[in-house]
Amino acid sequence: MNDFNYIEHYQKDAIEFDYFEERKGATKHDERRVKEYIISKVPKDVSSILDVGCGSGWVAEHYIKKLIKVHSLDISITNPSKAMQHYPGQKHFGIVADSFRLPFVDNSFDCVIASEIIEHVVNPVEFIKEVFRVVKKGGRLIITTPYKEKLIYYLCVHCNKKTPVHAHLHSFDEKMLEGYYKGDDLENFKYETFGNKLLIFLRTYVVLKFLPFWLWKIKDRIANLIYNNPIHIICIYSKKS
Repeated sequence: MNDFNYIEHYQKDAIEFDYFEERKGATKHDERRVKEYIISKVPKDVSSILDVGCGSGWVAEHYIKKLIKVHSLDISITNPSKAMQHYPGQKHFGIVADSFRLPFVDNSFDCVIASEIIEHVVNPVEFIKEVFRVVKKGGRLIITTPYKEKLIYYLCVHCNKKTPVHAHLHSFDEKMLEGYYKGDDLENFKYETFGNKLLIFLRTYVVLKFLPFWLWKIKDRIANLIYNNPIHIICIYSKKS
């Protein structure tokens, strides 16, 4: 993928596809649980959050009501602009920037969130290095991504080259994600896997959507003990104080 112009691609992607469109069915339920998992890992005492690849701006929607400063960042102007329109506030800032060249000094944010982003980037190692750079001492980087995803390719009708479905360039497990960063400022790395492919296949969300997060989490863990096939992994990189 050396010839992949990711800047041009994702600038156009944000124009062509509406990230603020309401999700439905299993997709809506799955995205809800990813958000709840992330929220459960964000420290309660944070005062600033960087949302890398802000998408629909849900991080700002949730946290600016708590008077927490949120920077909604994307490589395209479209999504940060929409996020600012949907969730205006004195503590909400829209930023257009490349995640490989963040316009912030070291140790800028209590928490950095990169949800379902790393599978799209051309160089995961450099991505983690750069986003972890702006985490404050004692802060956290939280990453979610599909777990052990089987990458599927189509033949593009325009360029006649193999094109990955959903523009997913990489597939990850916990060993890979832990090994990508070994800097001296890393205090520890923790992870959890969650979601269950069988439950999604059986459309159990029609019932499970009524469960609060803590109860759904228990059901999800039991399901993965019986049929170990999780959908997502969440990783927490903690920076030394």
